[in-house]
Amino acid sequence: MVTRLSHAGLTAALLISASVAACAPTVKIEAPDKPIEINLNVRIEQEVRVKLERDVDDAIRNDPALFGLPTDTAPSSTKGKK
Repeated sequence: MVTRLSHAGLTAALLISASVAACAPTVKIEAPDKPIEINLNVRIEQEVRVKLERDVDDAIRNDPALFGLPTDTAPSSTKGKK
C-alpha cells in the first residue's frame, strides 16, 4: 500500500510539474524591422561663441586702432592674460 501511494504521489507531482512547465511564459528576442534611430539634436552654439569671442579679443589686442580704440585699450576678458 505504501508503494502504491508513493507511486501515485510521484505521478501526480510529475503531472503537475509538466503542466506548470507547459504554461511557463516564453521570451522571444527579435531584431527590429527598422534600424534604431537615435536623434541627437545637440546645440554647439556656446562653443562657437567662445571661439569667436577669443578671435575678436585677439584681433582687438593685436590692432586696437583697426576697431577705433586707443592703443592702450584691451578687452576686459583678456586683460592680464597671455
